[in-house]
Amino acid sequence: MTTLSPLGIKRVDSLHFYVRDLERSRALLVDTLDFAEIGTSSHELEQAGKQRSAAFRAGEATFVLCQPLGEGGRAWRFLNKHPEGLGTVVFEVEDAARCFALLEERGATTISDVETFEDDGGQLHTFSITTPFGDTTFRFVERRGYGKLLPGFHSYQAPAGGRNSHGFTVIDHITTNFPTMKPALLWMEHVMGFQQYWGVEFHTNDLTPEASHGTGLKSVVMWEPVSGVKFANNEPARPHFRSSQINVFSEDHRGPGVQHVALEVSDIVCAVGRLRERGAEFMTTPGTYYDLLPQRLKDLGIGEIEEDIEVLRDLGILVDGDQAGEYMLQIFLQELSQLHSDPEAGPFFFEVIQRKGDQGFGAGNFRALFESIEQEQVRAGRI
Repeated sequence: MTTLSPLGIKRVDSLHFYVRDLERSRALLVDTLDFAEIGTSSHELEQAGKQRSAAFRAGEATFVLCQPLGEGGRAWRFLNKHPEGLGTVVFEVEDAARCFALLEERGATTISDVETFEDDGGQLHTFSITTPFGDTTFRFVERRGYGKLLPGFHSYQAPAGGRNSHGFTVIDHITTNFPTMKPALLWMEHVMGFQQYWGVEFHTNDLTPEASHGTGLKSVVMWEPVSGVKFANNEPARPHFRSSQINVFSEDHRGPGVQHVALEVSDIVCAVGRLRERGAEFMTTPGTYYDLLPQRLKDLGIGEIEEDIEVLRDLGILVDGDQAGEYMLQIFLQELSQLHSDPEAGPFFFEVIQRKGDQGFGAGNFRALFESIEQEQVRAGRI
């Protein structure tokens, strides 16, 4: 892989979701996920951008929900083509001008020049680019004492709503599905300067080749080593390419796009217990997964884990790890379209993850996840 100069990315600053029903999405973030609402769009921004926005934060994870106000705005253009979903990834960078110059030199398609905004605290330098991630764009911001989340946003004096009782800390990774992912991988390498971090190929028919349906994928994780920002990228695999859940996502989303965002926690057992108390719905895990788990952990070289397997079974939490004895735990919330009984809510979902040394992506859990998604698709008559 080509090694390029880093863009100076510091972190994922915020993620912008384009939604048709801001109140419905606000209820999920605040009432269920216990995010705090930290600000809202000004009247002037709403008039200029033709959309109403609200920002929410838990730990270092910041989400911005944007609902169209009439036609012509960014949210309206996204939702005119897709169901609700993640439409903009915002990165904080060290030097916006340098980042812009590097991206232009490497052939990035810039939407705007670097723009500068000022408030009482300082300056914000920002610009955006298109991506191969469907209609999801990347935005880069450099903060020099600038206090607002973004130009035109009003920050509340005190956050409203949630208190992050689940203990979300950071965005662990972002996962995107493509009908074909190679162009995106090359773009991330040669334009963004990311490097390959991890990969796996998997199919449910590996153990049941006689099955009349199944689902599989090829997955490659790209990362920016300085910041640690990671993107997991998936494409469908044969056989049963069209019925694979990766392809079904692309059809439901009407093109490539972000499938899920993983939120890291320090205690997943407590977090999932509290989420369930608040009415969160999760993808189901086959009971046989936990029957086989002790032997699988032994085969992985993990041995004993701190958590009680029966507690994990009750909560539906998955476990995976590596030969070094380190492991990770993860669980996936229900797709928003299933949660809201509305196809236009989109196939996006959240993951909750706790890392106990292992920095992988749950290759051993793919079968359980895929079987779960397959079951949902069979129930919905999709396959």
